[in-house]
Amino acid sequence: MRFGVTMFATDVAMDVTELAIQAEARGFDSVWIPEHTHIPTSRRTPPPTGDAELAEEYKRSVDPLIALAAAAARTTTIHLGTGVLLPAQRDPIVTAKAVATLQNVADGRFELGIGFGWNEDEMADHGVEYTTRRNHAREHVLAMQALWRDDVAAFDGEFVTIPPSWSWPKPDVRVPVLIGGGAGPKMFAHLAEYADGWIPIGGAGLSESIPRYLEALTDAGRDPATARIVPFGSLPSIEKLEHFASIGVTECVFRLPSADADTVLRVLDEQTGVIAALDGA
Repeated sequence: MRFGVTMFATDVAMDVTELAIQAEARGFDSVWIPEHTHIPTSRRTPPPTGDAELAEEYKRSVDPLIALAAAAARTTTIHLGTGVLLPAQRDPIVTAKAVATLQNVADGRFELGIGFGWNEDEMADHGVEYTTRRNHAREHVLAMQALWRDDVAAFDGEFVTIPPSWSWPKPDVRVPVLIGGGAGPKMFAHLAEYADGWIPIGGAGLSESIPRYLEALTDAGRDPATARIVPFGSLPSIEKLEHFASIGVTECVFRLPSADADTVLRVLDEQTGVIAALDGA
């Protein structure tokens, strides 16, 4: 089982490049950061955390592709991922080129974690209705995959239409796509159609949901042995990590605070200690 970290990267939190350098030095396998394009002040959508007020970091998130490109230039082994990017709110042609460029800058270490989004106010400003956000995201990813794959690429969907087109660079290494969200038939259908792995938030219920995910892959004619299962936001303990390993989790991503470097590194060192203790158990 691999180990990674995720931090809500902002303009006032620890720099993403420095985080990647420090995580790589401690033996972590991956660093993941999320995105929000903006937060409308209307605030009609309640925070997903259940808090009365939306946390400050949501208003200040950095562009993940640019931040990870900078991190790629200063690291050599650690994988760099979006956790998660919101494809429904992005132009797929522009994003496909940016991701392909980043994958090549990173020597194949980039991983595209995506989500469907929760903020109705935010997605509305991008012309996306909440009820169609999943289909928007699906078509945008399928269109990007066509642009990465085909010398002459085209896509004809409900929300995206690309006539036969040339678009380079192509990624030298295939871009893995992982989808973040809760278990359920809709999620498993998306995972089976166009994704390489699943990012469940937290670890509750995975003993029951992982077999359902693998069954959906089998039903779609895909090899379940290739599935990646990467729960995010865990607060690690030896017992939890041993449980995850026993049920088929392939990578566990620990949560770091969105804070200054001293605060983040203290937590990162604690997490490094848990992994060391697990190795010695």
